[in-house]
Amino acid sequence: MAFDFKKEYKEFYMPKARPEIVTVPKMNYLAVRGSGDPNEEGGEYKEAIKLLYGIAFTIKMSKKGGYQIEGYFDYVVPPLEGFWWQDSIEGIDYGRKEDFRWISMIRLPDFVTEKDFSWAISEATKKKKQDFSKVELLTVEEGLCVQCMHMGPYNDEPATVAMMDKYLEEKGYVNDFSAKRMHHEIYLSDASRVPQEKLKTVIRHPVRKKENG
Repeated sequence: MAFDFKKEYKEFYMPKARPEIVTVPKMNYLAVRGSGDPNEEGGEYKEAIKLLYGIAFTIKMSKKGGYQIEGYFDYVVPPLEGFWWQDSIEGIDYGRKEDFRWISMIRLPDFVTEKDFSWAISEATKKKKQDFSKVELLTVEEGLCVQCMHMGPYNDEPATVAMMDKYLEEKGYVNDFSAKRMHHEIYLSDASRVPQEKLKTVIRHPVRKKENG
């Protein structure tokens, strides 16, 4: 049976619908950086997703071709994720989607090396006759975070974020946003197939212990 990151690492992908503190270890991702409204048809965000999946499946299906990745095991391609921010704002303002800056990502198994990544870019470019140069290999160690499962439309996320902020205050933590620590979302549902009210999205924020005094 194929390895499923969501099932094997439930603490990172399947949190409860109430806030919790978690320490997130180093993980490797395929990533594409961009800006603008993610809902824009034909926009930069939707193009980024196509690029990510093009490389993700090239790596997953490498076992069926002539390129063999050392340590390869069969796995389910992990869910789409994203870091989101807006310049000069702590957290994000959902009313200004056109000002979004983002890094769209798909997690990679640890066996994928820089050599394997470079092969996948070359292979996908050749086979799909498309430019994949925007895709990068990104390593992130989020560390101490608060996370919560958000149920429902993306536009309703502020209510879940408010619940997370209240939890932090009660537990003696504060948000710790910076240029390297951002609002993080993990998309467990396909928004094109699942009704808005049933969407499942993990929301994760960087935190630190509140300083006394």
